[in-house]
Amino acid sequence: MQVSPLCLGAMIFGAWGEPDHDTSIRIIHRALDAGINFIDTADVYSQGESEVIVGKALSGGRRDDVILATKFHAPMDVPMGHPGGDPNKRGNSRRWIVQEVENSLRRLGTDWIDLYQVHRPDPHTDVEETLAALTDLRQAGKIRAFGCSTFPAHQIVEAHWVSERRALGRFVTEQPPYSLLVRGIEADLLPVAQRYGMGVLSWSPLAGGWLSGRYRKGQDAPTSRRAERLPERYDLTNPGNQRKLEAVEAFAVLAEKAGLSLIHLALAFLLQHPAVTSPIIGPRTMAHLESQLGAVDVTLSPDVLDQIDEIVPPGVTLSASDTGYQAPELQDASLRRRRTG
Repeated sequence: MQVSPLCLGAMIFGAWGEPDHDTSIRIIHRALDAGINFIDTADVYSQGESEVIVGKALSGGRRDDVILATKFHAPMDVPMGHPGGDPNKRGNSRRWIVQEVENSLRRLGTDWIDLYQVHRPDPHTDVEETLAALTDLRQAGKIRAFGCSTFPAHQIVEAHWVSERRALGRFVTEQPPYSLLVRGIEADLLPVAQRYGMGVLSWSPLAGGWLSGRYRKGQDAPTSRRAERLPERYDLTNPGNQRKLEAVEAFAVLAEKAGLSLIHLALAFLLQHPAVTSPIIGPRTMAHLESQLGAVDVTLSPDVLDQIDEIVPPGVTLSASDTGYQAPELQDASLRRRRTG
């Protein structure tokens, strides 16, 4: 499957960002008319509403022209981040996968999903069970291919090993966080993806809005639904976020010297990395979309790329809150300490 240089991310369509369906559909149609043929969503985005909006936008004959990707893993019976809910209506088990793919197909209004992705690792499910279920869905024609999102490099290697030893289908893509401010995946994940011939669909290429030009020193931090949901990524008392603010100032100066917008600088940086297939842009308004489309025509000089490395060195993520996934061993102290008594 051949995809456009930019992928349209649908996370913000629905209650999480743009609640008006007609407005969201117009943005999707404009992206398609501009040459984007790749749309990424997830079941959990606005608890299924994003998938419904994408399905509406692709009705009337546009489905066949689009590579459609969605994801599963997060709880669907309670809002994300809230306690409680049915433990069997989440995760990466066969039981949930075969149930939730039908829900996504219904919401999307389609008979097949081009790329079905595991949204996050599940420490409670063996990866062989997940791969086997996805392989069966591919053989049944419900999905064309499958991938993972925000997986550590060692878990991707393990998954490929299991696929080979058990004669199962394999992850063909990985969707990691990657931007000028979040470069940790350059140390191991991107080389692993290249080694195994995986497509890389980088999410949050503007670092959740930090590289949009709205976050500048001496200005009040803008409010947004995303900042309300993920305050740790935007709280300016966080030292990591202060480092991000300093870097943004330096990148803004560099972009101006290069005759570029900060948005184009940020996106062109990803587009020029040989391991990146398609950065996922997530516009909430038509103006957001228009400001990003032109990045595909930008080529950064070696001198500009070297200056980027001086501002944020390769392999460095300025704030741990931007990594997108924390291993259970880092969150649960009992997993780091030997039992006594």
